[in-house]
Amino acid sequence: MAGERRNEMLVDVDKYALKELCPTRDVLDRIGDRWTVLVLSELDDGARRFTALKRAIPDISQRMLAQTLRHLEADGLVTRTVYPTIPPRVDYALTELGRSLMTPLQALVAWAEANHQAVREARQLYARTMTEGAPSTTRPTRAAAG
Repeated sequence: MAGERRNEMLVDVDKYALKELCPTRDVLDRIGDRWTVLVLSELDDGARRFTALKRAIPDISQRMLAQTLRHLEADGLVTRTVYPTIPPRVDYALTELGRSLMTPLQALVAWAEANHQAVREARQLYARTMTEGAPSTTRPTRAAAG
């Protein structure tokens, strides 16, 4: 139990050290998370209400959408505007900083669309290779340290 706690502390120290060594890491971690690209892409067309975002990204849970929007708002990429109506209306929109991210993000999405089949094929080949137990002929192997 004590060893397990010590390992957790080392992992936390390592994360902190990495953020200090690479200050852009936390930004890249946010952009690279599971839902951010999808949410930002939906907001690229203009302000959206929470329910419209949820409908546009059906496999995201309500909790994860709320959390992702909060993180994007905290990072200055999204604004949240509450209108005093009954029931309250809340719109989410990209900020100027968020808009500035869309050009490189669109390039990344275009690359993914152009290469998704090649990536899927590579995954299938890798899975077959691992299932058959044979080492990959296209992947260099490293000798065990002795």
